[in-house]
Amino acid sequence: MAELKEKLFSEFAPVSTEEWMAKITADLKGAPFEKKLVWKTGEGFDVNPFYRAEDIESLKTTTSLPGEFPYVRGTKKDNDWKVRQNIEVTCFKGANEKALDLLNKGVTSLGFVIQSEDVNAENIATLLNGICPESVELNFKTCHRKAEQLINILADYLNAKNADLKKCYGSVNYDPFKRMLVKGKTNDNWVANAVAVFNAGKALPRYKVLSVNAFYFNNAGSYITQELGYALAWGNELLAKLVEAGCRADEVAKKIKFNFGVGSNYFLEIAKFRAARWLWAEIVAAYEPKCQHEDCPNNKPDGLCRCAAKMHIHAQTSEWNMTVYDAHVNLLRTQTEAMSAALAGVDSITVRPFDKIFKNPDDFSERIARNQQLLLKEECHLDKVVDPSAGSYYLETLTVSVADVAWKLFVETEEKGGFFAAVMAGDVQNAVNASSNARKAAIATRKEVLLGTNQFPNFTELAASKIEVKTSVSDPCACNSDETLPKLNFERGASAFEALRLATENSGKTPKAFMLTIGNLAMRLARSQFSCNFFGCAGYKVIDNLGFETVEAGVEAAVAAGAEIVVLCSSDDEYAELAPAAFKALNGRAEFVVAGMPACMDELKAQGITQYINVRSNVLETLKAFNAKLGIA
Repeated sequence: MAELKEKLFSEFAPVSTEEWMAKITADLKGAPFEKKLVWKTGEGFDVNPFYRAEDIESLKTTTSLPGEFPYVRGTKKDNDWKVRQNIEVTCFKGANEKALDLLNKGVTSLGFVIQSEDVNAENIATLLNGICPESVELNFKTCHRKAEQLINILADYLNAKNADLKKCYGSVNYDPFKRMLVKGKTNDNWVANAVAVFNAGKALPRYKVLSVNAFYFNNAGSYITQELGYALAWGNELLAKLVEAGCRADEVAKKIKFNFGVGSNYFLEIAKFRAARWLWAEIVAAYEPKCQHEDCPNNKPDGLCRCAAKMHIHAQTSEWNMTVYDAHVNLLRTQTEAMSAALAGVDSITVRPFDKIFKNPDDFSERIARNQQLLLKEECHLDKVVDPSAGSYYLETLTVSVADVAWKLFVETEEKGGFFAAVMAGDVQNAVNASSNARKAAIATRKEVLLGTNQFPNFTELAASKIEVKTSVSDPCACNSDETLPKLNFERGASAFEALRLATENSGKTPKAFMLTIGNLAMRLARSQFSCNFFGCAGYKVIDNLGFETVEAGVEAAVAAGAEIVVLCSSDDEYAELAPAAFKALNGRAEFVVAGMPACMDELKAQGITQYINVRSNVLETLKAFNAKLGIA
């Protein structure tokens, strides 16, 4: 069969890149290639419409294997990631019962969020009762001031249970920068505290106790390259400062855990994780950590500890792109996000329940979130293949592109004095918030789509009644101090559209937008569908029509229907005649809008027709203006 294929391919002459470009240019019929087919990602690099073998010939990333330095293809030779579910602990006995139940439902990694005042030996013993610490990964999050105490309690508990500590895997999420990034509060003494946590963590050899919580950037709307660049700077800050304090580089690096977010940009997220392992391996290698195990196969030929250069990654699905309206679309978002993380070879994954942003997740939504990962394992068998992206012209190129931009940001941050200095100066927070604002502007103009929110809304959905007051301990810290630093803005991408639609819903009014369809059949149908989707984003009742013989008939039907807005839907060529006639017939009885951007717009504006909606419209600002005209605050 192989010989047959070889002969078959020999029948076709090879096609060069130049020939492909010539054919593409001809098919574009004069349209610029860069404008029509090159994707401007916003990440600091562009993506071409096609790649070929020649694009990856000089790339060093294609020569390594899984489990080999610099770990582009993974830190291990299998892809059996851990399925993690977090439990916000309010009752320790109840949390223990829930944890034991989850372990029988496919969960292999537990996360416990514990309030700072609840950290004591009795509570931890209750929480872990009946759980085998050698069989499940245990992860803990509490106030950074209680991290050292929690580690000591865990060590004492595991020793009392005669557990084999070399088989006990987990983490304690000590994060010295959260209070700065999230709360705007300084943490000047963080190095001494980090050293104390690190030293305490030696009692738990397989536990990670120093955290890089890059998901903050993701949930604040950062670009992918920003999340990675700042994560590397954050990790290096921990490594550099603890090494300066007298700790060994190999030991510190092995205690660091990276907690990334993962968004819906499918291929770029895969590339992000591949680039992350590669760049972190290079950073750690620069410290020349000495291997303490002579028989380790990973220290040849120079005795350096390449095991310390392995990045340990936990991925959690993004909250920034989640929506309240059409919330089940969140399932589609989190599914592709989990796929990106799984295919990229992360160590563990948390899928956020689809309803997390507007209520406390219930058993159903948590089960669906859990099963999304189990589906990828048991049905798709993604855990049976390691780094399937390897060799892909597209993904190998993306990996290098993401790495290049992220590395530049890392170097830039280091030149400013490191991550801590950049956070103290507000540079990190301001840069991420600026990116979030840029993405929100793209959502407002539909350059970035949130299905069901700024495009193709569910016209009849009411969401106000399903939004609950959440009771959460996701922030277990009770420390108080003044805010002196800029903070990350965690307002989701959909928040402004949701506020707009909720205002309509809560106003007690149901504005009606009437489609006055007339003239060219194809154009009136296309523009009525566009206009229905446009006004549906504000929660208006849209009334579509098959078409009218005259504008006068359409106007009278609109008035009879009680429409507050009448949208003329026809072709550009017909607007010069139809728009003035419809505007005159309506005579101010409703807001008059023209769907499109006709060449005669200036002439129509001169006649008092000033409202237009089209693909260039700022959907959000336009709908806000209509709400104001209709008396909806």
